[in-house]
Amino acid sequence: MPKLRQRFVTILLGVAITFPTCVTAATLQLSGPQGAATVLHEDHVSMKIAADLLRRDLQSVGGKPSARAARLEDCTKTCIVIGRHDSPLVRALAQAEGIDLSALGKQWERYERVVIASRTRPGTQILLIAGSDTRGAIYGVVDLTRELGVSAFEWWADVKPTVRAQVSIDAKRVLSATPHVQYRGVFLNDEDWGLQPWAAKTFDPSGDIGPATYSRIFELLWRLKANIVWPAMHDSTKPFYQMAGNAQTASDYAIVVGTSHAEPMMRNNVREWDKQARGAFNFFTNRESLVRYWSERAEQVKGFENMYTTGIRGIHDSAMEGARNMDEAREGVAAAIGVQRELLSKAQGKPAQEIPQAITLYKEVLDIYKSGLKVPDDISLIWPDDNYGYLHQLSTAAEAKRIGGAGLYYHISYWGRPHDYLWLGTTHPALIRDQLERAVSTGARKAWIVNVGDIKPMEYLTQYFLDLAFDRSKLDITPRAHLEAWMAAQFGAAHAAENASIMTAYYDLAWERRPEFMGFSQTEPTTAPRHTDYMQAGGEEAEQRLERYQSPVARAQAVAAALPAGLKDAYFQLVLYPVRASANLNTRILKLELAAQYARLGRPSSNRYALQARAAQAAIAADTAHYNEQGNGKWRGMMDAAPRRLPVFGAPLFPTYDMASRRDCALAYPTPLSPQSGTLAFTSGRAESRTITIINYAAQALAWSASSVPAGFKLSSLSGELSSDNGFEQRVKVHYDGSKIGDPLSFQCGATKLQPKIAFSRGAENGAATEHERIIAIPATKAVAANGWALVPGLGSYGGSMRAGLSLKSIDASLARTAPALDFKFFSHSTENAQLKLVAIPVHALTSENQLRIAISLDDGPLEVIDFATHGRSEEWKANTLSNTAVRNRALANLKPGAHHLRVYALDPGFILDRIEIAFDGAAKYYGKPSSAKPD
Repeated sequence: MPKLRQRFVTILLGVAITFPTCVTAATLQLSGPQGAATVLHEDHVSMKIAADLLRRDLQSVGGKPSARAARLEDCTKTCIVIGRHDSPLVRALAQAEGIDLSALGKQWERYERVVIASRTRPGTQILLIAGSDTRGAIYGVVDLTRELGVSAFEWWADVKPTVRAQVSIDAKRVLSATPHVQYRGVFLNDEDWGLQPWAAKTFDPSGDIGPATYSRIFELLWRLKANIVWPAMHDSTKPFYQMAGNAQTASDYAIVVGTSHAEPMMRNNVREWDKQARGAFNFFTNRESLVRYWSERAEQVKGFENMYTTGIRGIHDSAMEGARNMDEAREGVAAAIGVQRELLSKAQGKPAQEIPQAITLYKEVLDIYKSGLKVPDDISLIWPDDNYGYLHQLSTAAEAKRIGGAGLYYHISYWGRPHDYLWLGTTHPALIRDQLERAVSTGARKAWIVNVGDIKPMEYLTQYFLDLAFDRSKLDITPRAHLEAWMAAQFGAAHAAENASIMTAYYDLAWERRPEFMGFSQTEPTTAPRHTDYMQAGGEEAEQRLERYQSPVARAQAVAAALPAGLKDAYFQLVLYPVRASANLNTRILKLELAAQYARLGRPSSNRYALQARAAQAAIAADTAHYNEQGNGKWRGMMDAAPRRLPVFGAPLFPTYDMASRRDCALAYPTPLSPQSGTLAFTSGRAESRTITIINYAAQALAWSASSVPAGFKLSSLSGELSSDNGFEQRVKVHYDGSKIGDPLSFQCGATKLQPKIAFSRGAENGAATEHERIIAIPATKAVAANGWALVPGLGSYGGSMRAGLSLKSIDASLARTAPALDFKFFSHSTENAQLKLVAIPVHALTSENQLRIAISLDDGPLEVIDFATHGRSEEWKANTLSNTAVRNRALANLKPGAHHLRVYALDPGFILDRIEIAFDGAAKYYGKPSSAKPD
C-alpha cells in the first residue's frame, strides 16, 4: 500500500507529478507554542540569505525563533528544506523520500513546494521548496512568507505583520508557473532627493548607495519577485562598480545587473568618463579610447550575471556626440554595437548571441531605429514610454518574432520637461494596466523595467507593475480589485475597501492634474507658476477640487486613528502622507487664487483663505519632517517635499487683504466669470446639485436661515452663522430632485431677505444626454459600443473610458463606416454656435504600422477623419502629458435644437476616448470635465 501511494499520479498545471507519502492534514504548522520549524538550506550563498529571510519572517509572525539546521539529521519535528532541484541536498532528499522533481528541469524561475511525512525519519514533517534554479527557490520562499502574512514592504515601509500564536500553511503540493516576463525589475533614478542622501547620511556605512543599501533593495526585489536592477547613476552617487561590494552583493542575491539607456556596456559615464584622461566621448573621433573604456568593464564584470545595454548616446541623457545627421547617427550606433558585441564575446569566451543584451529605444535612439537601424536579432528591443506613462510604440508582428524579443522601460517617477513628478507616486494604476496590456498584446515579454525614482513613495505602484510583470492573470482583474487586495495584505481586510476607495480618489485627482503640475509651470527651461486654469469660470471648479480632496483626507485620518499602533507608521508612509500632502499643495495653490479672486469681489473670506493657504504649506513641512523622523529617524533624508526646488514647491507670499466697504448680505453664484454669473441653473426633470454662497460683507457675526425651501429642493444646511470661523460666508449645496418647482427659494440673512435667481433649462428627450448650463457632457462609457471597443475601467475623467481593440487592424479611411463604432445620442436646445470637443487619453500609436485615428459622423452626415498623433516633444504633447488629455475641437455652426447622434469609428488599435463635450457660445470654461455639466 505505501508503494501505491508513492506511485499515485495527479495532474497539476499540466505536469504529471508522482507523490511521496503525503501529510494527511490539510495544513502544516510552522510555528506554535512548542516553537518554530527548523530551516535547512542548500550550501549556496543565495540559499543561505533566503533561509535567513524565512527564519526572520517566521519569528516576526509566530514570535518564536527558528533554528538553522546544518543537515537533515539535525531536523526535529518540522523541517523546511530550501534549494535548487539539482543540488546535492535536494537530490538526496528527493531520492530518499521518493519525490519526483522532474517537472523543474530546464525551467526558468519555477519551484515546487511539497509537504511530506518523512518515511526515512518517522515523526518528522518536511516542507521542501525546490527551485528550478536559484531564483525559483527564492520565489518559493517569498510565496511562503506572503502566505504567512509578511508584506513585501515589511522593512521598506514598516508594515508589521500580525503576530499569531499558531502559524500554519496549506499543505497541498504547489508547482509555480513560469513568470510571464523573463526579466522584471527597477531603475533607481533621480536619487538625489531621497535614496542617495538617506543612504549616505542615515543608513549606509559606506557613505553612499553601497552594499548595505543594495542588500535591502535586493531583498525588496526578492519580495516583489523581480530579478534585475538598473543601479542608481546620477552624479550625486558613486558608480555602482566603483563601490566595493556592490557587484558581489548583487551576485549573492542572484540579481541580474543591467544599466539604463544612457549607460552602454555597464558603464556609468557621468562619473566614470574622465574627459581629461580619455578625451571626448565621441565614437567618430575618439573610437580607440571608447573601445578601451568598454573593454575594461567587460573584463571586470564577465563573471557576473548581467544584461548589457548596447549602442551609444551622450555622456548622460543626451544624444550621441559627433553625428551631424541621421545617417551618421545610424551608422555610428550600428558600428558601436558591432564593437561592443566583439568585446563581450572576447571577454566571456562565447558567441555574442549567448550573452543577454538590450537596446533601449529612448528619445533620439527611437528616431535612429525608425530611420532604419539594423539591430542584431538576438538583442532585445526595449520600448520606452514618453516619460509620462504612455508607451511610444511597441513591436510589430515582424519585430515580435525577433530572437531577442522585446520589453519596455516605464516611468512612475520622472525628472525633466515639461515638468518633473519626483515627489509623490501619482501615476494612475488604470493607466499602468492599460499600457501593460498593450505590451502583452504585442508580445513584449523579455524585460520590463520600471523607473521607481527613490523607491519611496512609489511602493504600491512598484508592486503593481511587478505583479503584472510576473503574473499575466493579474491583468484580468481591475486595478481597483488589485489595490483592495494589496491594502488588505498591508492593513487588514477590515479597512481594505475603504483604503482602496481613498487611494482611488487620490489617483483620480492626480490624474486630472498631478500635484507637482499644479503651478501650471514648466521646467527645462523653468518657468514661474501662473494662475491655474481652475479659476476660468470664477472659482467654483477650484472649490469643488478642494472639496474632493477633503473626503479622502478625512477618511484616511479616520482609518489611521483606528489602526493598531504597530501599523500607524506604515499607514502614514503608504496612505496618509501622499493623500494629505497632495491635498495640502492643492490647498496652498488654489486657496491663494481663491483669496485673490474673492478680494477683488470684496468678499471678507479672502483673508481666511490666505491663512488656510499658509497653514497648508506649513502642514506639508510638518508632515515631511514627521515622515523623516519615523522609527527614531530611520527614514531621515528620504522624503523631500521640494525635489529640485522647482517653483511650484516654493512658499509664496501670503497676502493680507483690506476689507471692502460693503456692509450688506448677498449671494454668490457658482460661475461669476461666465454669462451665467447671476443664476443658479438647473435642468427640468433632472436631479442635480448646485452651490450658492451666503455672504455677510460687513464681516460681522450674523445668523442666516432658509426662510423658504420649496418642494423638490433640499439644502445641505438650513441655517447657520456667518462668523470669522467661516470667513463670514457659507457655501450651501442646493439639490434639485427633478420635480416641478412652484414656490421660490429664499434665505434670511439678518434682516435681509435673499432670493436666488433660479433658471430651468429644457430637459432631455428619450433618455439622451442634454444641455446643462449650455454644455452637453457625455462620458465615453455612455455610448452604445460595437464589438471592437472595450471598457477601460478606472481610467479617465469619469472613472472609465473606451478603447479601440488592441487586435484591431488599422482600417483605411475610405472604409471607416465598416469600423467598430461608438454611438452617442444627445439632445440640444440652444440655437447659438457650438464647439464639439473630443477628449481622448493621450496614448501613442500601438506600433509603427499603426496611426492614431478615428472618424466621426454627426447625424449620419459626412465622415471626418481625425488624427490624434503628437510628434516629438511638441507643445501639444507637453500640454497632453500635463493634463492627461488629448483634445480635438470641431465647430458646429448649424446644430439645430433637437435630437442628435454622433458616431465615433475606430480606425486604429489602442485609441482611447474619454469624453465628448458640446459647448455652446457663452458656456463657462473649465480646466477639467465641466463641473456644473454633470453627465446623464
